[in-house]
Amino acid sequence: MKTLLKVLLSSLGLLSLLAVVGYVYIYLLPKGPEKTISGPLADGKSSFVIDAHRGKGKKSIRVWSYKPRQWASGDKILFVMHGAGRNAEDYLDAWVDAAQVNNALLLAPEFASQFSRVITNDYGEGNLFTYFGAKNPRDEWAITVVENIFDYVVQQNVLTNTSYDIFGHSAGGQFVQRMVMLSPNAKINTAVAANAGSYLFPDDSVSYPYGMSRTGLDQRDVGEAFKKDLVIMLGELDNTAGQGILDQTEPAMMQGPHRLARGKALYSQAARLAAANQLAFNWKIEIVKGVGHNFRAMSDYGARVLWGTAESGSRERASE
Repeated sequence: MKTLLKVLLSSLGLLSLLAVVGYVYIYLLPKGPEKTISGPLADGKSSFVIDAHRGKGKKSIRVWSYKPRQWASGDKILFVMHGAGRNAEDYLDAWVDAAQVNNALLLAPEFASQFSRVITNDYGEGNLFTYFGAKNPRDEWAITVVENIFDYVVQQNVLTNTSYDIFGHSAGGQFVQRMVMLSPNAKINTAVAANAGSYLFPDDSVSYPYGMSRTGLDQRDVGEAFKKDLVIMLGELDNTAGQGILDQTEPAMMQGPHRLARGKALYSQAARLAAANQLAFNWKIEIVKGVGHNFRAMSDYGARVLWGTAESGSRERASE
């Protein structure tokens, strides 16, 4: 009995030590690529690295960019948010033709992480909480990173722009919808959340990231979020659980069996809530015919939604 107790205590001690080491490594030690020299954006495709969280200095982020040669201050700016594959460059490439046609500056932040297959709360869920359940300060939320990047680009390039559009697919769609809910005063003009795997429902009886519990949001915040121009964009064929990496936890499954159903459920609940409380409601839903979980095809349609035109690459490869 004493031997068993010693083994149990030793095991608990080891697990506790591993948890502490893991927390320090993931959340406290500096990480990310080396920061680049500040300066104006180059024409064409390039990238730069800045502090992810303003004034913190413990995490850097690479941002891929595409700037048409004719682009000038005051022209369109679009943030492109990658999926669970964290392949920001691929997402940027899917938008380059449309950006050229529509004279839009593209910015694609890369939320790189070697633990991305296990720890998902740092990106799609907005980094409100650590993997261990502790709440992060607001200035370390992932949604603040987009605003920091925008402010940096405006400052470095001496721009007059005061707002931007944002498109996200899959995990990026989760990011965009949660950003609208959590930060309705962000400088977003139009937001497009495409094929998101789960959503932040305007329901304070459900725990985050699926509902408002523990977020500090109230009905006034919900009203402000409903005023934003948010498009819930869903692939008609993204209607099975086998496409991409779909959250199949119990609270996610309560939103619906697949992405198409979950997006429809969110829009219906939000519209009912807005109507019942006589709130302004600027959210829209778009069903993309003949498309499944394919970020290139959804990017193509996203350009049409945002700008009335679409130019992109292949629609054949489905991917996060």
